[in-house]
Amino acid sequence: MSDLIYLDNAATAFPKPPEVIDTMADFYRNYGVNPGRAGYDLAVEAGLMLDGARSLLGEFFNNPAKDRDRTCFAMNASGALNMMIQGVCHPGDHVVSTMLEHNSVLRPLYEMEQLGLITHDLVGFDSQGFVDPDDIAKAIKPNTRLVIINHGSNVLGTIQDAEAIGKICKDKGILFALDTAQTAGMIPIDMTAWHVDMLAFTGHKSLMGPTGTGGMVIGPDVPIRATRWGGTGVKSAVKTHLDYFPYIGEVGTANTVGIAGLKRGVEWVLEKGMDSIRAHEMDLAKTLIDGLRDIPKVKLYCADYTERNLPVVCANVEGFESTQTGEILDVEHDIATRIGLHCAPLAHEGIGTTPKGTVRFSVGPFNTAAHIDAAIEGMKDVVSMAR
Repeated sequence: MSDLIYLDNAATAFPKPPEVIDTMADFYRNYGVNPGRAGYDLAVEAGLMLDGARSLLGEFFNNPAKDRDRTCFAMNASGALNMMIQGVCHPGDHVVSTMLEHNSVLRPLYEMEQLGLITHDLVGFDSQGFVDPDDIAKAIKPNTRLVIINHGSNVLGTIQDAEAIGKICKDKGILFALDTAQTAGMIPIDMTAWHVDMLAFTGHKSLMGPTGTGGMVIGPDVPIRATRWGGTGVKSAVKTHLDYFPYIGEVGTANTVGIAGLKRGVEWVLEKGMDSIRAHEMDLAKTLIDGLRDIPKVKLYCADYTERNLPVVCANVEGFESTQTGEILDVEHDIATRIGLHCAPLAHEGIGTTPKGTVRFSVGPFNTAAHIDAAIEGMKDVVSMAR
């Protein structure tokens, strides 16, 4: 394991900061009880940690609601996106999204349309991987309830103009939801300035928390309803699920140890500085792009790097499927990448890489220049085998 070169951070950041692991172990050792269900000291301490995490994340995303309870925890961004979409849409509503979306958005929209509940349209992207906000505006109909977009593509690494799209939605009185799975912890996100009504985040990527953590941050005056029902630890005699935050978005016992790790991960990002982390990762990604571009028979996708990109690089080797390339990198060079369609099939359709997909390299804060050099040499090796 010590020899592994990990370049799959867009899936899950690895390794985690030691501070995150230590915090989780300490929390579980000392406060690993059920929060909000009793008044004894340990339960109170666990509840206070949850309150602190809610406040931290609300401030981190600059939620205009200024209410910590409007941060609701889930297992991941996928769970949060499902709650958001199903929680605000009604029969007959129309939703606008994009071809860049992850299946966490595509599948809920498709399933709800198949059930006859909603209709939806998906806006395309240009040759560099960007969605034109004007195309979003053109797709809006009189019955459009929601616009939901992937802030940063997990395939192309392109960052969409959330502020411009948010203004369009604000002017038209339409709810705007942002999937920040790839961007939270990578770049500053401002719900207030961008007119974001609902935001989904995951903890295990650039927020440097553990897997099984994530959630949604809900702005003021968003008419969202619960889509799951169950225990809350309070008002147990009430037959219906509680219709106020955070219980609108939460049921049952929270993943307290995971949230403790997530909270410490966010603090770690703030201590290191997002600008510093991003500069490091982008420098390495740029070196990788330049190196891959110099290798004959390597094809890059949407790799004209700008400030509107993430440190995500997709490539293929002529004559090889992505699975073959990824296997050689893994077996022969101990380099971990992600192969295939990356749970975003329409993005691959747009760049012509279906059905086999690409090899994705994604840089994290613990990668080094030596890792990038090894990846470039590994791709040269793949090309030599493909000849």
